[in-house]
Amino acid sequence: MDANSEPLEEESEKIESEEPFDLDELLPAIGEFGRYQKLLLWLICLPACIPCGFCAFNQLFMTDVPGDYWCVIPELQNFSVEERRQYGIPVVESDGVEEFSKCTRYAVDWKDILSNTDAESVFPNSSWPVEQCRDGWEYNTTEVKSSIVIDFDLVCEYDIYPTLGLVALNTGGPVGVYLFGMLNDRAGRRTSYFSCLATLLLGSFITAASSDFRMWAFSRVIVGLTIPAVYQIPFIIALELVGPNYRSFVTVMTCTFYTFGLMMLAGVTYLVRDWVELTLYTSVPFLLYFLYLIIMPESPRWLLMKGKLEEALKILEQMAKVNGKKFPTAFKNKLQERVLAEKSRTVKKEEVSIGAFDLCRTPNMRLKTILITLNWFVNETVYLGLSYYGPSLGENQYLSFFLSSLVEIPSYVICWIAMDRWGRRWPMCMLMILGGISCVATVVLPEDAVTETLILYLLSKAALSASFLIIYPFAGELYPTQVRGVGIGTSSYIGGLGLIVIPFITYLGKENLILPLVIMGCISVAGGFTGLRLPETLHHRLPQTLEDGEQFGKDWTFDDCFRCVPARKSPATSYESLAHQPPDSALELSAGIPINVSLHEPDASTEKTPLEVSRMRRQTMKRLARQASTMDTQKTADGAMQLTYWF
Repeated sequence: MDANSEPLEEESEKIESEEPFDLDELLPAIGEFGRYQKLLLWLICLPACIPCGFCAFNQLFMTDVPGDYWCVIPELQNFSVEERRQYGIPVVESDGVEEFSKCTRYAVDWKDILSNTDAESVFPNSSWPVEQCRDGWEYNTTEVKSSIVIDFDLVCEYDIYPTLGLVALNTGGPVGVYLFGMLNDRAGRRTSYFSCLATLLLGSFITAASSDFRMWAFSRVIVGLTIPAVYQIPFIIALELVGPNYRSFVTVMTCTFYTFGLMMLAGVTYLVRDWVELTLYTSVPFLLYFLYLIIMPESPRWLLMKGKLEEALKILEQMAKVNGKKFPTAFKNKLQERVLAEKSRTVKKEEVSIGAFDLCRTPNMRLKTILITLNWFVNETVYLGLSYYGPSLGENQYLSFFLSSLVEIPSYVICWIAMDRWGRRWPMCMLMILGGISCVATVVLPEDAVTETLILYLLSKAALSASFLIIYPFAGELYPTQVRGVGIGTSSYIGGLGLIVIPFITYLGKENLILPLVIMGCISVAGGFTGLRLPETLHHRLPQTLEDGEQFGKDWTFDDCFRCVPARKSPATSYESLAHQPPDSALELSAGIPINVSLHEPDASTEKTPLEVSRMRRQTMKRLARQASTMDTQKTADGAMQLTYWF
């Protein structure tokens, strides 16, 4: 008996030492979503998401263009506004209506005219030559009292400059995610977040102090470096502290708080009309967030990954205490043994490097990668384009922006209900097509149908908000676990290129208000139809390796495009059903190797000890349980979450 037990104990110790530790194993014992996580989520992580929306979209209201402006004529400054326009500005025809020119003036010598003619006898002559404005512009500040357009004269041939400012903002995003992503992994979540927040505030202060467009555009690049990193880092902290069953809830709440921030921004911009004051009002209050340095904990996952045992244990013990749970005494000993084992290991395991090009080596994976990236590009581009274009529609830009943010909240709830019932592909594609059709339909409305155009716009914004929320978990499920981080990172970075292009599309609205909506609608419809070629992932076993990914969806047929309710697979091939398998069924590990866990008359050639059987079953079910949360941010080999670029 003793002789037989010794090999079992040695085998147990060997398996235990080789098994990678996962914090998800501890969270059920100390609380997956207890009082500690709730306080952290509601008081720190969710409010920490608000600065992203404030500082990303306040720029739209800094660049308000006055409804009327005209050339400055220095020699006529002693005259009234009406006299200056009547004497020095030619009348032109615009859309069948005569009005004073905004970009030209009469090219005459006013000193000579005024010295030889009485002011009351001056009459403009339409035969006089005209010229472009050389001395700046005067503005009607009845509605728009302050903006960079007024201060920096960004009209006429310079009217594309505010658009270039949006391009500058969006250019910084991918660079910032890369830089703060490295800092996030090397220096920790706390250091990364407060560095990101400090950079955001620095860029905002430079924005407020800008004296010319170049300085202002440079400041927007600095602000852009932190978007969306300043939103993702607290999101990752929250994800790393809750159990897998609550990560979808955390994701939806994070999106909801981000949207609440946009709705609050609409109110702030309505009350504060000076662009410098607006910049300060939407940034200075976030200095209070540095008080979080006192109470915001470091991520225990990151601490464990870095081998900082005592700090991690202190946080986890505090979590258990606040949650009213007893901290497992065996955990500390187990972790100490693991750290000592890692330090004493002389031979490191070789890691296979997998890059983006590996996604395109086989035909089915190549096609899926292209389609995922295309749909990510479409969703991200059209969603942000609609967000930028909201203030241009309706009779009140502040109300239009508020409504365009408000419609996102019900769309989040609806899309999650639809995902659980109809899967990912069909809801995403139908929402993209519906949103695109709503945009294109505005072309049939008369020019004075302001309210009807706004309603169609809000329908499309709600649809694209929902589809954009779906694309992230859908892509995560389609990419195999082996390359999920690489796949999502590649698709999101390429999709982010659309953020540089979309400001130029919205710029076209200066000449034709409906044209940007039609362009974005066509892009959305085209993307929705191409997405139907992707395989459904609901009720399917998710691919783990590149080989699994190549086989997944290979049996796709044209009839699948019309199947709105995904067919349930047999329990043997469904992760959702494996927990209810009978004892004599065959389970599959993530590597795709079938393992017989039968306890009834095992075959001699594959006979396993009871310890092996129990351990294989436990490890398999742990892996399957972790698959239930499709909104998990990609993890490293040590179990820490990774920062990816999705807005």
